[in-house]
Amino acid sequence: MKIFDIKKLDTALGLLNERLLLADAPEVKLVVCGGSALIATGLVLRTTQDVDVLARLDGIGLVDPEPMPEYLVNAAEATGRSLGLPEDWLNCGPVDLFRMGLPPGLHERLACKRIGEKLEVYYISRIDQIFFKLYAAVDRGGYHIDDLLKLVPTSDELLAAARWTMTHDVSEGFRMMLIELLKELGFEDVGSRI
Repeated sequence: MKIFDIKKLDTALGLLNERLLLADAPEVKLVVCGGSALIATGLVLRTTQDVDVLARLDGIGLVDPEPMPEYLVNAAEATGRSLGLPEDWLNCGPVDLFRMGLPPGLHERLACKRIGEKLEVYYISRIDQIFFKLYAAVDRGGYHIDDLLKLVPTSDELLAAARWTMTHDVSEGFRMMLIELLKELGFEDVGSRI
């Protein structure tokens, strides 16, 4: 069930900010990837079912998003109840990407959107979406392939993304599936260079 378009996403994040404000919580800075980031940045027009938190940002830089602070969990739950959202509408699903290593320079490419006094959301860039979408497309296909194609990657971008994905799955099986996918997408030249 795809529940978030740009309007509903803005509403949910705005209410999350209000809940954090009511709780007198510290300021929250979330790094978001996936469908909600594609929607918020206008890179791909579609809907999504959740907000994928890749990391949090604090005074030292990007940090592991788990565990989410209790005040954030409480605010997200209250927001979800108010708007009839699934329990996990705000989640750390992509935490393994953070833990295994992010694409070089991701932090410098983040686009910040201040939601309100207590919430800032940092969306990943187009090139970082290409990295993540290629990785997901190899294993899961489906809408990840659609998103990847809508980002109109160049051969050089896909080569960089392919090399990065192979640091996350070093198996020969993954490499062969990656090469096959690139071939199916019309990038056989990229597959021959990895």
